[in-house]
Amino acid sequence: MRRTRSTTRRNPLTTLLAALATLVGLAVVGALCPAVAHAESSGTQAATGLHISDGRLVEGNGNDFVMRGVNHAHTWYPNQTQSLADIKALGANTVRVVLSDGYRWAKNSAADVANVVAQCKANRLICVLEVHDTTGYGEEAAAGTLDHAADYWISLKDVLAGQENYIIINIGNEPWGNTDPAGWTEPTTAAVKKLRAAGFEHTIMVDAPNWGQDWQGVMRANARSVYAADTTGNLIFSIHMYSVFDTATEITDYLNAFVDARLPIVIGEFGGPADQWGDPDEDTMMATAQQLKLGYLAWSWSGNTDPILDLATNFDPKQLSSWGERIFHGVNGIAETAEEATVFGGGNPSDTQAPTTPGTPAASAVTATSATLAWTAATDNVGVAGYDVVRVSGSTETKVAASTTASVTVTGLTAATPYTFAVYARDAAGNRSARSATVNVTTAGAPSGTCSVGYRIVGEWQGGFQGEIAIRNTGTAAITGWKLAFTFPDGQSVTNMWGGTPNQSGGSVSVTPASYTSTIAAGGSVTVGFTGSKGATNTAPTGFTLDGAPCSAG
Repeated sequence: MRRTRSTTRRNPLTTLLAALATLVGLAVVGALCPAVAHAESSGTQAATGLHISDGRLVEGNGNDFVMRGVNHAHTWYPNQTQSLADIKALGANTVRVVLSDGYRWAKNSAADVANVVAQCKANRLICVLEVHDTTGYGEEAAAGTLDHAADYWISLKDVLAGQENYIIINIGNEPWGNTDPAGWTEPTTAAVKKLRAAGFEHTIMVDAPNWGQDWQGVMRANARSVYAADTTGNLIFSIHMYSVFDTATEITDYLNAFVDARLPIVIGEFGGPADQWGDPDEDTMMATAQQLKLGYLAWSWSGNTDPILDLATNFDPKQLSSWGERIFHGVNGIAETAEEATVFGGGNPSDTQAPTTPGTPAASAVTATSATLAWTAATDNVGVAGYDVVRVSGSTETKVAASTTASVTVTGLTAATPYTFAVYARDAAGNRSARSATVNVTTAGAPSGTCSVGYRIVGEWQGGFQGEIAIRNTGTAAITGWKLAFTFPDGQSVTNMWGGTPNQSGGSVSVTPASYTSTIAAGGSVTVGFTGSKGATNTAPTGFTLDGAPCSAG
């Protein structure tokens, strides 16, 4: 069975516990702050390759390196090595590769790991290697120990030595569950010491307990002591952000606590799709990571048991899911923010020449809510890293999309509305071309009669209920950036929603999609769930419209 994120989501009790953890965090900040002096001065050995300097991950030449990439489930799909090239082509600078030490899944051999490292380098990707068998130790009976994982890394020393510029060793994935997470600290410290004693000079990454989400604050409280145990000072902490991190405050408080203490941290995994425990706030995660210049690695490329977490469908980079589009092409996404490691030539400070101006974009596949733009590629003396698409309105420009190729589909547009678009090219050093000529596009009118909606009550209780709305696209073209509207007849109101964002005035409700439900493929459907309040009666809405057009009952 392939790994899903269901085991890492919190049950309803964790909402209260997470709130308590937030209060504890006030005291934890004081525990982190003494680490500042150590973070500045730790390291009795000379830095080799990727290393930590003043609380930040830097390359061997001292250049700041901010991870922007995804996770790839290599150990379960060992024949999908083409995925590394595909991930790179979409703009990533890092990939976190799932491996097994043989405790729970088939062991990845030294030859296989050497091949993965070689392919990461060939595709100009920094490679984070992780052992997955430790997932949920203490709560998951099948999980292995960090000590066992450390022994696996030591067995690979001949493969990994000399690759310090290119790889980071993530000792073990989510190495403690929710049972007695305080037990995480000692084995984590011991595993770090064991690898250093074996002569490893690589940057080492350690995951948090609580299935990686640290909602009880154990890693946050003990980060200073764990960091101090590393004689090289080349240790980076990894927080996994899923449904526990469903508010902006939780996200910003956690990340800023480490940054303020000058302790290195990365979002080693995160998701956007909601589940029954909450809706992760991926927009804040990505925005805060960009603001603080922290790395992030989205889960995951493809092959999840629950395909809602697949960034690409069937490992096909041409079939990005809505989650994949958000990660690669959305605001603060990979295409927009990733910079290639300088060890591969990216960010060359001597490169001051901007790319040539891209060709005038041409529009095609214009719908009510989207348009595909394509243009003649720019050229550059070193290489074009990507393109930024802007909407032009008089003297104002608004960035609406980014791409690593000479085409992109702009989504979220309004029906029957004129737009003007243009394109800039940029290289890895940050040089930007002149703006292309503009193209005018007018979106189509709202679709008519190409939807059906199924509404059902999942459960009821006194004063409240849970509902589900299935929206099906009965047309022949994808619907993107939709807006659903309906009216409650008995004064019901939405109190919480996943899969969409509600706006209610009286009985009238409108719903806009979450990032992962934004596109409804032709013949496909998306589901929005919600809880609501009610009185004595709870009559279902009788009519629904999608982008202003009526939908049939389905």
